[in-house]
Amino acid sequence: MNGQALVLGGGGVAGIAWTTGLLAGLAGHGQDLTGADLLVGTSAGSVVAAQVTSGLSLDELYARQADPARQAPEIPADIDFEKFAADFGGAVTGTTDPAEVRRAVGKLALAAETVSEAKRRAVIEGRLPVHEWPRQRLVIVAVDAETGEPRRFDGESGVPLVDAVAASCAVPGVWPAVTIDGRRYVDGGVRSAENADYAAGHRRVTVIAPLGVDNPLPMEKPLPQVLDDLRAAGAEVALITPDEASQAAVGDNPLDPATRTPAAEAGRAQGAALTLTWT
Repeated sequence: MNGQALVLGGGGVAGIAWTTGLLAGLAGHGQDLTGADLLVGTSAGSVVAAQVTSGLSLDELYARQADPARQAPEIPADIDFEKFAADFGGAVTGTTDPAEVRRAVGKLALAAETVSEAKRRAVIEGRLPVHEWPRQRLVIVAVDAETGEPRRFDGESGVPLVDAVAASCAVPGVWPAVTIDGRRYVDGGVRSAENADYAAGHRRVTVIAPLGVDNPLPMEKPLPQVLDDLRAAGAEVALITPDEASQAAVGDNPLDPATRTPAAEAGRAQGAALTLTWT
């Protein structure tokens, strides 16, 4: 088997801040995970994965999340979550097949009124300290909005890093689908908030899941089953989800840029107090 894999899941701008704080807190106590042989990033996790492989220190990346004066510009997402949930529920009513769900959500995304792709791409550019793929193995997950098929972007895909991250972060109905080589892509979280199964073949897998283990959309496999499958294949697995203080810091809207400072601080405190174990 290969060495270590780090899987970073979705969770909005709050998830970016919390995950960054968590990694900084862990590293500050001798548990640096960022040198993994493989990083798998989905949505917010794709941003963090691109950041931690950029060459900047975790302390620097943490400061960019926790210090309001150093935070990258974001577009506030004013969301009616009841309507958002209702729209999604209507799109997938009567559908339990994950591929059909992804196509339905993709159709919803393509019909939504959002900011322009260019405006949203500028936000992603501002988040990333470096716009080139790292030498470290990094996989970023998105979903084809029309076919529902997942796509794994990496340094050999020929797709710019900014575009891959933008696609993985294209929350359906909130941000525009991203055009790459004539195809439109949406958030990799439409397949799975973590896509931890893409770490198969590694002997030690750490999964950081800012949204916890529950997902409102039908997934091919729920996260606990994916982790069991990894263990059955011989991997040692650790799962990290937000503790109560981190959940309180994130609040009800993980897309709200104002959550970044409290989420980063709570993540760092959680990481500093955590002793990792893999089973």
